Amino acid sequence: MDLDAITKHSALHAKPSGLILQYGTAGFRTKAEHLDHVMFRMGLLAVLRSKQTKSTIGVMVTASHNPEEDNGVKLVDPLGEMLAPSWEEHATCLANAEEQDVQRVLLDISEKAAVDLQQDAFVVIGRDTRPSSEKLSQSVIDGITVSGGQFHDYGLLTTPQLHYMVYCRNTQGQYGQATTEGYYQKLSKAFVELTKQAFCSGDKCLSLKVDCANGIGALKLREMKNYFSEGLSIQLFNVGTTGKLNHLCGADFVKSHQKPPQGIEMEPNERCCSFDGDADRIVYYYYDADGHFHLIDGDKIATLISSFLKELLLEIGESLNIGVVQTAYANGSSTRYLEEVMKVPVYCTKTGVKHLHHKAQEFDIGIYFEANGHGTVLFSKTAEMKIKQLSEELEDKKRKAAKMLENIIDLFNQVADRQVISTTDAERKAVTPPGLQEAIDNLVKKYKLSRAFVRPSGTEDIVRVYAEADSQESADSLAHEVSVAVFQLAGGVGESPQPGF
Repeated sequence: MDLDAITKHSALHAKPSGLILQYGTAGFRTKAEHLDHVMFRMGLLAVLRSKQTKSTIGVMVTASHNPEEDNGVKLVDPLGEMLAPSWEEHATCLANAEEQDVQRVLLDISEKAAVDLQQDAFVVIGRDTRPSSEKLSQSVIDGITVSGGQFHDYGLLTTPQLHYMVYCRNTQGQYGQATTEGYYQKLSKAFVELTKQAFCSGDKCLSLKVDCANGIGALKLREMKNYFSEGLSIQLFNVGTTGKLNHLCGADFVKSHQKPPQGIEMEPNERCCSFDGDADRIVYYYYDADGHFHLIDGDKIATLISSFLKELLLEIGESLNIGVVQTAYANGSSTRYLEEVMKVPVYCTKTGVKHLHHKAQEFDIGIYFEANGHGTVLFSKTAEMKIKQLSEELEDKKRKAAKMLENIIDLFNQVADRQVISTTDAERKAVTPPGLQEAIDNLVKKYKLSRAFVRPSGTEDIVRVYAEADSQESADSLAHEVSVAVFQLAGGVGESPQPGF
């Protein structure tokens, strides 16, 4: 590694004076114009991580559900996982180093992580459709090449696609082909096999309307459509030709506002879903015959999947260890339903897919979905063998799944933006400022089946307020009272929150 060359090139990607960033649950995120030096340095770090693991490492340029003006970057570890926590600390230290300290920090990381600097390195890169992503991706490449690493630039990819590419390359193709075609073939084959008995009942075929958030999901789903059975009709909306990325559309908008996105026309009982900007979130929704909006968010998706799988296992007499992993943001009704009705154990972790994923790996079948639509199902090798034995009729399961949905009470989520607050107990209790948690506890006592908490966002410079109760009116009222408490005790600025904020 030529440290003098790195120093020379680093000066071309100068760090803005006074800028401090933190590698959070989704990597680095901020305004795109502040990220050039971060991208260059993450190229350097990816090379060190590749040398240390003797594996391919991924770099994804995206800011997910954030506004179009933002951007971000996150590294992907060898098995398609989030970056190891110890390396998150290295990322933060390197990104915030002053120019004259970059060499020293790189050597310090190499020493602490026992990196063999003579080892070869290979990095794969993907990016979303933001106007800033291509240029920032080139800054990553600059960091990789000047530090002696090799790379493959996949160009435009969804975040799940890049994770797939990394995993395929590090399993020598055993998991699949590390190409977009390989991705489409693997996932479409599994999907068609799973749903083949649900397609085309008589002359009526399944249809799905997809809100692509004006992002990368539109490009990639348009390519993938050709791999599905003719029994599935997919219509794409918010494809990026007119609207802005994530503006009044996308999974985060639908989840936060509890209503459909702009740009999509819905008829009663039509199946609809929304991606976010990098297509790693999904939520479903529909209007019933009376015109009421129903959201099937990550909590309900996890509930349906776990209930479905447990019933299948009971039918064949298997007792695989199933566990559902949630965060404090999970709807309390889904937790109670899983534990009390379905007798499925539920575990709570800190917010962030990396925490959920780690816990889910402890089970034969680990299921995790954040309420916002991030999630998946993990199967151990034992579980995979058992699941392959099942070939039940899906139409009956669909009716049972619909019945399960009726048993989950819709409780309203409300978020508000305030100053940073520190938390504990998987982010469900406020540690600072003094007196805030006591105030929240007293407010919660006023409402039935209620709870509330606040936490700093991991991706934006805000504090989120969460409240639920036995009715939307009560949830709205509780959320407002908690937000006022935050405003008063945490040094809020501007006007005090008003009801219906």
